[in-house]
Formats: sequence, C-alpha cells, structure tokens
Amino acid sequence: MAGEAIALAQQEEDLLEAAVREHARLAYRIAYSVLRNPADAEDATQEIFLRVLRYGRRIARIHDQKAWLARIAWRVAVQRRKNMAKVTAGTEEAGETLVSPGHGADRVLLEQERNAVLERLISALPSELRDALVLSTLEEIAPREVALMLGISEAAVRSRAFRAREILREKLLALTGRRK
Repeated sequence: MAGEAIALAQQEEDLLEAAVREHARLAYRIAYSVLRNPADAEDATQEIFLRVLRYGRRIARIHDQKAWLARIAWRVAVQRRKNMAKVTAGTEEAGETLVSPGHGADRVLLEQERNAVLERLISALPSELRDALVLSTLEEIAPREVALMLGISEAAVRSRAFRAREILREKLLALTGRRK
C-alpha cells in the first residue's frame, strides 16, 4: 500500500515536471503580456504551476494541456493585475533578438532596436486588442482557446487581432515615413 502511494506521488511529480518543462515559457509570456513586469510575471508563473500541482494526477486526463495551462496562466495573470495597486511602469524586458549567429554587431543592434519599437507599439495598443494579438499571434494559441480565456467569441478574437495588426502596420508605416 505504501509502495503504491509512493509510486503515485512519483507519477504526479513526473507529470508536473513534464508540464513545467514543456510549458514554462508559454506561462511566463502570457503572464508578462498581462503584467508587463518581469518580476511579476515570474511570480505569476510560479503561482500557475502551484495551481497545476494542486490538480495532481488529473492532469493526465486533460486532452490539450497547452490550452488548459494557457487558460490558467491567463486567469492568474489577470487576477494578479486586478489585485495590484499599481503596475510598475517602465520596466524593460530583456528582449529576444531573432538574429542568426554570425551577423555583425550593427545588425544585432538594429534588430534589438526594431524589436524594442515593436514591443512599445504593441504595449501601446488598447488592452482588448493587445490581448487578442499577443495570445493568438505571438503565442500561437488557437482562436477558440483565446476566446475561452478572454470570454469573447472566436470572431471577436480574429477581429481584434486583425485590428491590432492594422494599427501596428499604420504606425510602422508612419515611423518609416511611408504611407499606405
């Protein structure tokens, strides 16, 4: 009997470890997209996986673990945002640069600047547009799942993401001095 309990506990631990390994980055990015502060996003990510841990061995019965975890991440981050008296403004994220190794320093710097401008433009979007864009386009979560997370229809998710992309396109064209 004790052996079964130990084996069951080990199985639960293995499932949680696999979930963390596979989805930690997704959970962090969702939390960051809501909280806009790396430290708060890290705290939220820990809370997300504590909730997953409480779910225990039932995690094995979940069909789409990525979508399930994304919904938990979204709810935790939104709740944290609501509970915070004031979100710290101006904290910069250590941005990712999508540059191949071997490019010169000028190219790397240009890519970093471009990423920073794009992140500022995305951050400036109205939250309902930004949320739909980040979740559906950047995090590549299916519109059906985004709709469940945000409590809106799939059509609204697609519409909001499209409007967000159009706004970004117009702002980028204005920044580069080009017009439609």
